[in-house]
Amino acid sequence: MTNGTLCLHAGANVIEMEQLRNVTLPDATPTWTPVAHDALVDSVKGALIASGASIVKEEHALYRGGDRYFGLLHLGENNDGGNTVVGIRNSHDKTFPAGLSLGNHVFVCDNLSFSGDVVVARKHTRFIGRDLDRLIYAAVGKLADLRVKQAARFAAYKGRELTDPEAHDLIIRALLAHVVSGEAIAKVVGEWRKPAHEDFAPRNVWSLFNDFTEVLKGTAPMAAVKRTMTLQGLLDAHCQLAV
Repeated sequence: MTNGTLCLHAGANVIEMEQLRNVTLPDATPTWTPVAHDALVDSVKGALIASGASIVKEEHALYRGGDRYFGLLHLGENNDGGNTVVGIRNSHDKTFPAGLSLGNHVFVCDNLSFSGDVVVARKHTRFIGRDLDRLIYAAVGKLADLRVKQAARFAAYKGRELTDPEAHDLIIRALLAHVVSGEAIAKVVGEWRKPAHEDFAPRNVWSLFNDFTEVLKGTAPMAAVKRTMTLQGLLDAHCQLAV
């Protein structure tokens, strides 16, 4: 139900954390202060652990000889069954600022696409060392609120029953909102009528939501994230939910 994607199609290479520690930090200039990739990751991990979060999976990648870093940290399962994801990126070639994205919809790509429910960034200027930890802890501090909101959303979906006409209407509205293509409509209807997973047999918004996400699994990662967010907006409105 959550989306955390590290998309590498511009040439970045997947690495282990140990390799990240071998990247040489460039010299600072009077107007530019680089941050070591591993130091940034360690700071984020420290903030997450201090908040009580558990990191269950890590993904790291380097591009252009180590000048650019992209990573994902997958956190332990929420009470609602979803997983929060944290995206990180950093550059040693002045391409983009040190950044952090987190939430239930996170996308990090070596083509410089970078999105999430919460996104913070800090340019590599003189006082980045002073400001970066504060920004990281402030962003991580929003995780608990995000999890509470997502739990409330999924509880509302499970509690809102749907008739076939209501489900069909929502499917058409999702088509008009570009959540799915015309070719995918039949697949969503098929999932609704005969769910691939037993857990989604109840006739409610939760089941319909998962019918859509099942069909969206074959969608390009960035598009899937955007479409899932649009879908949630549509279903939130149907449930009269403000989260």
